[in-house]
Amino acid sequence: MQQLNNVIQGSESAFSAQEYAQRIQRTRERLNAAGVDVMIVTGPENIFWLTGQQTPGYYAFQALVLPTEGDPVFVIRQLEYFNFIANTFISDAAIYQDGDNPVDFLVALLLQRGWFLPVAVYEALQSRIGSLADTAGVIEPLRAVKSAAEVEKIAQAARYVDAGMQAGMAAVRAGADENALVSAMMGAAIAAGSEYDVGMEPLVSSGPRSGVPHGTWRRRVLQDNEPVFLEMAAAHDRYHAALMRSAWLGRPPAIAMEMEKVCQEALQAALPAATLTSGPCAKISNASLGSVTTAC
Repeated sequence: MQQLNNVIQGSESAFSAQEYAQRIQRTRERLNAAGVDVMIVTGPENIFWLTGQQTPGYYAFQALVLPTEGDPVFVIRQLEYFNFIANTFISDAAIYQDGDNPVDFLVALLLQRGWFLPVAVYEALQSRIGSLADTAGVIEPLRAVKSAAEVEKIAQAARYVDAGMQAGMAAVRAGADENALVSAMMGAAIAAGSEYDVGMEPLVSSGPRSGVPHGTWRRRVLQDNEPVFLEMAAAHDRYHAALMRSAWLGRPPAIAMEMEKVCQEALQAALPAATLTSGPCAKISNASLGSVTTAC
């Protein structure tokens, strides 16, 4: 284990080294089945799943070079190097400097190590290396089935979002503005432990704005006898949970109560489908839509 300037390798990793080793092994099995010797991974979500590396600076080039045999190597910007050490258990890093051409740097690395492999920047590499294969879809099916450790991350995020939503609902009152609700929601979720800007911007809209899909807060002051819509997410180690609620200031009209009843029926219809251990997510949606279609 490396320690550089008090940065200990893997000290901020979301999972254990064993969890990542299992993910890499499963990915290698799929690469072998596809007849691929080496893969370059550039998508930040796949890099995170395979290694634990995470940074808001993913706009700068980064790549995991994963051979079916031997140690993987991570191509990383020098500025991100300590971040890489803290987040991953990978010992082999190829560091480029600001001002370097990342693709030229990667090509030189591949040629130096004698690798011929698929890569997202294949157009820049193909003329210099040769045969490339498209490995899109190798990692994504593995990510779709969550491990027990991943499920616990989502459950923790759900605890944060519960705290945020409770604070938001408590702040709903005539005279408050939409910004006050969002401030309460984000403050409570972050205080509970959420990170990374709680996963997505909260959605809060009131009165005539409440029917605007994905409406964000706009300083509007809440009035009596009108609806308020709240939605937010929270994040734990980049795993998210989302929640939405509706409120009414005053006595809701009959049509609003009927809509709420249909929503509750749809939720109860969906829950059994959500507990199934196999099958597409569409089963959950289809189960809930039956109640909505009947009501409409």
